[in-house]
Amino acid sequence: MILVFKHFFYKNYVGLSVWPFIFLKEGSLKMDGVLINHERIHLKQQRELLILPFYILYISEWLLRTLLYLNSYRAYQNISFEREAYANEKDMDYLSKRKAFGFVNYLTR
Repeated sequence: MILVFKHFFYKNYVGLSVWPFIFLKEGSLKMDGVLINHERIHLKQQRELLILPFYILYISEWLLRTLLYLNSYRAYQNISFEREAYANEKDMDYLSKRKAFGFVNYLTR
């Protein structure tokens, strides 16, 4: 389910997945197939990790990488969940061929 919340987002962020919803900054973004695919990849990640562990791992990895890079945005870009989503967001068939726990392949890249 896709919901629009204009004042929910920080700076340049335009989409967020919180099981089972995709939140968007603007209604027009519903037509952005790449963004929606990116967020659906996150929903798949969340579901396979039984939701709560996803958020624990996501935040833990972000904190660790923030300490490593001393830059929170660079840390965000290098979270394994984000790396998988960004690397495959343009492949509209990715979710149908994605192997379980695909984000693990992006932990050390």
